[in-house]
Amino acid sequence: MTPDFLVIGAGVAGMRAAIELAAAGQVLVVAKDSLRESSSEYAQGGIAVALGDDDEVELHEHDTLVAGDGLCDPAAVHTLVEEGPGAIQQLIDWGAAFDREGGSLAFTREGAHSRNRILHAHGDSTGREIAETLYRKAASLPNVTFRSYAATIDLLLGDGVCGVSLWDGGSHSLETVHARAVLLATGGLGNVFRNTTNPDVATGDGVAMAYRAGAEISDLEFVQFHPTALQVEGAPRFLVSEALRGEGARLLNSDGERFMDRYHPLEELAPRDVVARAIVAEMERTGATSVSLDLTHREPGFVRARFPRIYETCLRYGIDLERQPAPVAPAAHYAMGGLRTDLDGRTNVPRLYAAGETACTGVHGANRLASNSLLEGVVFGARAGRAMLEWAAAPRSISGVAPDSHCSALSAEDVRTLAWEHCGIVRDAAGLQAAYRRLEGAGRPCAAPSPRSAEVANMRQVAMLLAQCALAREESRGAHFRRDYPHKAAAFERHSVVRKDADVTFR
Repeated sequence: MTPDFLVIGAGVAGMRAAIELAAAGQVLVVAKDSLRESSSEYAQGGIAVALGDDDEVELHEHDTLVAGDGLCDPAAVHTLVEEGPGAIQQLIDWGAAFDREGGSLAFTREGAHSRNRILHAHGDSTGREIAETLYRKAASLPNVTFRSYAATIDLLLGDGVCGVSLWDGGSHSLETVHARAVLLATGGLGNVFRNTTNPDVATGDGVAMAYRAGAEISDLEFVQFHPTALQVEGAPRFLVSEALRGEGARLLNSDGERFMDRYHPLEELAPRDVVARAIVAEMERTGATSVSLDLTHREPGFVRARFPRIYETCLRYGIDLERQPAPVAPAAHYAMGGLRTDLDGRTNVPRLYAAGETACTGVHGANRLASNSLLEGVVFGARAGRAMLEWAAAPRSISGVAPDSHCSALSAEDVRTLAWEHCGIVRDAAGLQAAYRRLEGAGRPCAAPSPRSAEVANMRQVAMLLAQCALAREESRGAHFRRDYPHKAAAFERHSVVRKDADVTFR
């Protein structure tokens, strides 16, 4: 297996990069599960873009910077919002069917946006529509091929990254794939936590593999916890989109009272970190395990028509959103940090690129603005694909070796519990130190890792890095909240950076 370019991950960022690469050589897109199992597929809220009549790129830029709480890279933000309108038009040209009103694109509003600039598809299936549009486009190109159920175990190192070791789910065997350049578009790390809205495949594999290969990891302490995940016993932590609050849904505590006015002037439309901590505070105050998200005051039929996928999923678990509030609680949702890259996806390791949620360009700062993630995948996926073309004529190395593999003496659930209890929404030094010590002591050599043992080892590695970075950031900012350092500190208006065999630094 010797493609010119290797893309690990079949979500929006990976597919968009593959399209860009196809004219320059053979492109192989590899997915750990099916080609449809990615965070992109589960993105309900929409995609933000300054295309409305009353909107401007500068306003989208301003809102993104404010949400990022002093840590956004201004150049990255400008790139995102400036290239966003063209990227959306390209998706439309490729067949993406965004919702419309009277023939014009229909825009809605979500938390911390100053204008209606959120596009949806089929009400609440925006990520799926964009992912399928990009897949159709990529599949139409003769140079792009796909492999599903192929778990990447590790990166191969030679002259930079020269390929990967891959577990083929069909033959149940380990093989090597060599390429001129490799893109990690492996998505998020939500399943490092016990409660998450992410699909099962989101275990931080890209971050862990890149760390072992010597890549710099940045801002990993900033994990966004979505305020409203369905909290029903026996049900997955299904994301109940922020778009419901954009359409007037109210948060009620166990006493039936609205409470967000006590925490932020924007109430239910406050930034996600504020809403998540407010819900936690109300649950702790009342002893409840959830709060209620109430949209029953809207006209009959509205919820079913506007949010068909959410409505049907909640109904499957006994909640009729037209007639009753949904019990919700926060869950891990999105990682602002990841592989440190430039605006073209380059890491500090030659031939290794990253895009989408597994990358950290600085575009989200300390707290991602709602519905900027799909836009990031499209814009920066394309940029990474174009940048990888610089290796199109480079010689291909076939003598790479993988870093030393390690396994975890802790189970996946042990890791997830430690991360949730000590590295979650509210943190402190004692909890972070306890988690780090337990995780650090659980590593052991592993001669022949299986896909599952490699995945658990990756989860352990990511949880360790998160705890390490959260300990080093002795302040509270954006999605990172320390009860022992509850205020922002000017000294930490910098990005955390950690790499193999080195301590956390701030730049």
